[in-house]
Amino acid sequence: MDIGKLAEQLQVDEGVVHEIYRCTEGYLTFGCGHKVIERDPEYGQPEGTPVSKERINEAFQKDLEDVAIDCNRLYSEFRKMPEEVKQVIGNMMFNLGLKRLAGFKNMQKAVEAGDWKLASEEMKDSKWYRQVKTRAVRLCNRMANVRS
Repeated sequence: MDIGKLAEQLQVDEGVVHEIYRCTEGYLTFGCGHKVIERDPEYGQPEGTPVSKERINEAFQKDLEDVAIDCNRLYSEFRKMPEEVKQVIGNMMFNLGLKRLAGFKNMQKAVEAGDWKLASEEMKDSKWYRQVKTRAVRLCNRMANVRS
């Protein structure tokens, strides 16, 4: 997966915020959608606390590494998939995380079968699709238009 290309998409989809804020799910977050976790130096800091560009980049790079690892965990043949499929799955993995994306069982079966149109339809049949709207529509269209 082209991590640089994924990073560019995510910066558009997630935005980049240089302070701690509360995301739509209610979690303290900063940078490019980085959820503050216990091992972060920002843990325990209040909303509005500034975060440096360097720290944002560091957290984003780690998150991207985790996404790549998780994509390969979820799909044993991930490395062999068309780049566009990898980009869509990577974007979803960043947004949802491994546990929630693993719940897309029918999508997973369609992806493993190489049925990109069916995978796109299965993506639409989700709470995620209704929540992220424009992003989900774009990702579904990209998946549906993959040519193997």
